[in-house]
Amino acid sequence: MGVAQDSSLVGIVILGLGRWGMHLLRNFLALPGVRVVAIADPNATRLHIAVAKFGLEHRTPAVVASTDWAAALDLEGVDAVAIATPASTHAALLRTALNRELHGFVEKPLTLCAAEGRELCQLAAEQGRRLVVDHTYLFHPAVQAGRSLVQQGQLGQLRYGSSSRTHLGPVRSDVDVLWDLAIHDIAIFNYWLGERPAQVQAWGTVWLQPTSGMSPARAIALDDAATLDNTATNVTSTGLADLVWARLMYPSGFQATIQVCWLNPERQRRLSVVGDRASLIFDEMATDSLVLQAGTLAQQNGTFFPTDQARQAIALSREEPLRRACEHFLDCVRGDRPSSLSSGEVGVELVAVLEALSQSMTQQGAIVSVAD
Repeated sequence: MGVAQDSSLVGIVILGLGRWGMHLLRNFLALPGVRVVAIADPNATRLHIAVAKFGLEHRTPAVVASTDWAAALDLEGVDAVAIATPASTHAALLRTALNRELHGFVEKPLTLCAAEGRELCQLAAEQGRRLVVDHTYLFHPAVQAGRSLVQQGQLGQLRYGSSSRTHLGPVRSDVDVLWDLAIHDIAIFNYWLGERPAQVQAWGTVWLQPTSGMSPARAIALDDAATLDNTATNVTSTGLADLVWARLMYPSGFQATIQVCWLNPERQRRLSVVGDRASLIFDEMATDSLVLQAGTLAQQNGTFFPTDQARQAIALSREEPLRRACEHFLDCVRGDRPSSLSSGEVGVELVAVLEALSQSMTQQGAIVSVAD
């Protein structure tokens, strides 16, 4: 006789057991109210590592480990799917899951094409399923506290923003550094400001993969070529950019500059918004990750001098952002309500910004309007 399953649990399948998929597996195994029904990856070695690391063969009921993702979705008790595969596979996998009336939690970016993302949002609505994008930074305690400070007017009149996100790898072969890293900073700026860019500019430099990206199928972690979209739409014949400078221009007049690079030995994770009374600095590498730095300039006898300077480190909770994101997805599923923070529509907006930035890069930094 089989083990009776608790129908109150959300049954989930995790697709992709790379670095991020393993983090998803760890979190969903630890959270109450959810059961990991299966994990799927065409790489048997990855499956064996995951099974051994988390003792999946000893769990009751057992977690199925499969190299066949479609078979995993057909298992009894599956309500949702968590997708941690290359970006070029997201659309096909989500479409299949939604057509099977499963809820979807997907690693960023939602898709490589905003139009395709809109179709998936529409499909989710038609099927009455919840679609949440894992924009993990939106669940970071520092980012959520930062939004409150900005919205409360603690910085005064906002002037400009900047961010740097650099390190040595990991280098991806399915998308360039813009699509891999800049999406984090764009998401934070949009969230803090409560608006999205109207126009953008970008410049990219290619060193490592001047001819890569034209055949992204080699990077796909799931092997059903008949159902996976093997076209990376942000790639041009010039290859995959290792360094990108981007400028975001918002309807309010606020502008932000972003630097992303995966060929820089200095690890940077810093974003700031500057106002006429204070700056807000989110620096993951610093001891105090969120700081409100007050100060302005006064003028006397034609000379400017700094005044009202003060530094305030913002106290933050120590919750793991990814755990909060996973909990949020489960709450949306159980409560049958759309995400108020990282919905499919939010994912589409960010993809539309990335599309415009990619277009600007191909036009040597021309100003491009972001599509509605």
